[in-house]
Amino acid sequence: MASVVPRPHYPDYSTAAPVNHHFSPYADNGGSIVAIAGDDYVVIGGDTRLSTGFQIYTRQQSKLFSLSKTTVLGCAGCWCDTLTLTRLLSARMQMYEQEHNKVMSTPAAAQMLSTVLYYKRFFPYYISNMLVGLDNDGKGCVYSYDPIGHCERSNYRAGGSAGALLQPLLDNQVGMKNMQNIKDESIPLERALAIIKDVFVSAAERDIYTGDGIHINIITKDGIKSDSFPLRKD
Repeated sequence: MASVVPRPHYPDYSTAAPVNHHFSPYADNGGSIVAIAGDDYVVIGGDTRLSTGFQIYTRQQSKLFSLSKTTVLGCAGCWCDTLTLTRLLSARMQMYEQEHNKVMSTPAAAQMLSTVLYYKRFFPYYISNMLVGLDNDGKGCVYSYDPIGHCERSNYRAGGSAGALLQPLLDNQVGMKNMQNIKDESIPLERALAIIKDVFVSAAERDIYTGDGIHINIITKDGIKSDSFPLRKD
């Protein structure tokens, strides 16, 4: 009878798979901003849903911040960054007013915001910013930004989580892009309000981070008026 040869024992060189530890200081709390400017007015609207992932924190959070009687800032994205940025801008607006004995104009506030964002270019605010108001001639203006402060003035703009859905609709209804026999004229205030409500209704159908309601600010030479409009809540 043949003897059984024991199998040699080899040491176990196997190792556990590496554990990937991930930390992100940013959070996307959603939201969308739309603004339309005319010859003597500017309208800006933002939805009131504050959420993350599939969780809704609140359905009644305004994303519009009044910096002066003619300037409003709309922010969508990381809510903690929004609170930090708006607090800083409010303080700088007050410092400017106390030092120069006058309120900062909308173009000056737009430049200030661009500078503030550029200072944070290595760790930028995770926000889609849109600053609107009346310029020195009383004409409506809309300033949009990228995260590091690049600024562009236009007559209409959409930003936030549904910005890619809303901008083409604004190009068609406000910008009249690629249309023949159409005059490039400023649309009336009532038409601008109707368009903003329509585009948000469309966004609420396709974007889970946009919904519940719209908070609207209407800026004219007489000041800022507020309006609201309900959206779907599912």
